[in-house]
Amino acid sequence: MATVNKPAIAGSSEAWKNTLTRAGAEDGFYREVGPQHKAVFIRKGPVLVVSFDNLDDIRQKSDRLPWGVEFVTSKGWSTLGLLAHGPTWYRDEAVFDFFESLAKDGFFKQFEKVVFYGTSMGGYAACAFSAVVPGSTVIAVNPQATLNREVASWEQRFRPAWRKDFNSRYSFAPDMIETAERVFLFYNPTLTADAMHAALFRGPQVTKIKCRYMGHGILSVWQNMGVLGKIVTGCVEGTLDRAGIYKLLRARKHSTLYQKMLLNHLVANKRHALTITYCNAITAKQFRPHFRNARQNALQALKSQSAAPVARKAAKPTPDASNPPSAATT
Repeated sequence: MATVNKPAIAGSSEAWKNTLTRAGAEDGFYREVGPQHKAVFIRKGPVLVVSFDNLDDIRQKSDRLPWGVEFVTSKGWSTLGLLAHGPTWYRDEAVFDFFESLAKDGFFKQFEKVVFYGTSMGGYAACAFSAVVPGSTVIAVNPQATLNREVASWEQRFRPAWRKDFNSRYSFAPDMIETAERVFLFYNPTLTADAMHAALFRGPQVTKIKCRYMGHGILSVWQNMGVLGKIVTGCVEGTLDRAGIYKLLRARKHSTLYQKMLLNHLVANKRHALTITYCNAITAKQFRPHFRNARQNALQALKSQSAAPVARKAAKPTPDASNPPSAATT
């Protein structure tokens, strides 16, 4: 991997551009793909990982490469990163032409294996553009199927992208994965919209993995669990199946981030009894003030619930002995 030195102007757009240019200079390339996207290719081994990232997020540090580049290249894999300025969902004719041009020039044929990877908006793109490389592998985390308002009117998030054209090339992601050899689709079934998107992806090549209670940012939880690299490596190299992935996900029981997210789910859904049980289990092993406070709040909520029927019963008027109810009301 090319050595990347910190630029003098930290955080500036020009400094970030210089970082990408240097990264792709050693047997690779850096290209601007229209006004809203950039691409950087770093050649390593015969496996190519195509990733999708949001440039507006990673510009916070101008010496930082796109998400996962350090990990991917450390595994000896080549990487092609496509970077978006904001919530574009990569719905840009320049991006379509970029991938089709690479395919026409035989760029992807020089690799033994091509893997498309992304999360959320990037997950959508990983699925959509996998169509340019039949036989590829897809790793999509919480992907959207489409933001077409006629197809997914139930999707109320990502409003800035609603005006994008989801009717032209590479628009409906579930159709685009038909030629993929393997699709690993990770999603959180407790988020209704994410579950509805996941339901639209079908086919014998699709392996769906439920990551319950992990929110929309599943990768942060995996990182806290210490399994992010293992899952990505296993999916890229083809050494993990559904059972193996779920075995790795058992580490969630010891993840402080997952524990807190599960607690938040219980509290938000007013599962007071379960909240108490769960907090008792956590605080019995470690000092966690947040869980102790949640337990106290749940106990108070249960007391309030049990006191409410008694209060209503006491407030119910009793018949007046001097004016007994008529036969019509008895």
